[in-house]
Amino acid sequence: MIYADNAATTKMSKTATDIMIFHIKETYGNPSSLYGIGQKAKEVIEEARSDIAGVIGADPKEILFTSGGSEADNQAIISAARLGERKGKKHIISTAFEHHAVLHTLNKLKDEGFEITLLDVHEDGIVRAEEVREAIRDDTCLVTVMYANNEIGTIQPIREIGKICREKGVLFHTDAVQAVGHIPVNVEEDNIDLLSSSAHKYHGPKGVGFLYAKKGIKLTNLIEGGAQEKGRRGGTENVPGIAAMAAALKEAAANMEKNAANVSKKRDRLIAGLKEIPHSAINGDEINRLPGNVNFCFEGIEGESLLLLLDDKGIQASSGSACTSGSLDPSHVLLAIGRVHDVAHGSLRLSLSEDITDEEVDEIINSVKEVVEYLRSFSPIWRDLMAGKKEFIL
Repeated sequence: MIYADNAATTKMSKTATDIMIFHIKETYGNPSSLYGIGQKAKEVIEEARSDIAGVIGADPKEILFTSGGSEADNQAIISAARLGERKGKKHIISTAFEHHAVLHTLNKLKDEGFEITLLDVHEDGIVRAEEVREAIRDDTCLVTVMYANNEIGTIQPIREIGKICREKGVLFHTDAVQAVGHIPVNVEEDNIDLLSSSAHKYHGPKGVGFLYAKKGIKLTNLIEGGAQEKGRRGGTENVPGIAAMAAALKEAAANMEKNAANVSKKRDRLIAGLKEIPHSAINGDEINRLPGNVNFCFEGIEGESLLLLLDDKGIQASSGSACTSGSLDPSHVLLAIGRVHDVAHGSLRLSLSEDITDEEVDEIINSVKEVVEYLRSFSPIWRDLMAGKKEFIL
C-alpha cells in the first residue's frame, strides 16, 4: 500500500506514539489535583506548552490546548468577533477557499448580523495582500486567511497580510493546520494574533491541537467548566495527547529543512509525471506550495471513480470532489480558483510524507496514467471531447 493522503492525516511517529503510551500508563493523575501524580501531569502539560511555544516563536502563556484545528478555528474567530462587537465593529474578511471550520463559523456569525467579505482567490491559488488592504474598513474586526490551503497546498503571503492588519489595528487569525510542522511559522515575525494547529497533521495523535492567542486578546470560551487552561477551556486536559503533540512538533521542527527538501523533490517528480497526461492541469501555483502537496484535474473523468480504482491498486489518495459527503458539487476550493464544474469533478489530491520513495512516486504516476486512460475509454464526456462536440478546457 502507498499512503498518499497525509493532508488528511499522518501516521503517528514512533516518538509521539512511545511518549503517548508512556503517559497513558504512568501519568494518569488529574493535572488539577494537588497531590504528586496530579502535579506531575501538570508539569508534563506545561513542558509541552513551552516546547510548542518555542517552535512557533510564542510565549508559553499564549498557547491554549484544544481538541484540534476546528475547535481552535471556532474559538479564534468567535473571540475576535465578540471583541469587535463590543466596539461596534461587525465586519470580517476571509477568503472563498478557507476550510469549512472557518467558513461555517463565519456563516453562523453572518446569521447574527456580522458582515462577511470573502475575497476571491486567483487562479494560482494565492490571495493578494493588497486586496486584503483594500477590503479593510473602519468596522473590520478580523481578517482570517489560512496559512496554506488544505486541498491545493498553496502558501499565502501571511507575513504581508499580518503587517497590513497590524497597521490597520485589525486582529489577524490564520488557520495554520497544514503549515505548522511542515514550513517555518513564527507568530511574531509573521504578525499573527491568532493561530490554529492540529497534531495529527504532523505525525501526532488525533483529537488534540492548540490555539495561539497573542497576549492581551481576551478569548470567548466555547467550553465552560473548571479553571483548566487558565479558565479559557473547561475540561480535564488530555495529558498523553498533549505530550505526544509536543513531541511530534519538536521532531518535525528539528527535521523540517531536511524533510522539506526531500519531499519537495519527490513532489516535483510526481508533478512532472502527471503533467504528461494529456488534458490535465495542476491546481494552484506549482512552486509556492507545501512540500508534499500535489493536486491535479483530469478532464473527462470523475474523481470518485479515480479514487476507487487507485485504491484497488493500493494507492490511498483523496479528491477535490465532495462525493464522500453525499454532495454532487465539486470542491469549493477548485471553484474558487476558477475551475469549471466539469473539470473540478475530475480532481485528485496526493499529499506525500517524508518516507515516500522514488519508486513509489513512479508507481503512483504509472497507476494514475493507467486509471485515467481507462476511465476516459468509456466516458461519454471524453467521447464528445474527442469527437469535437465539446471543446477542451485543459
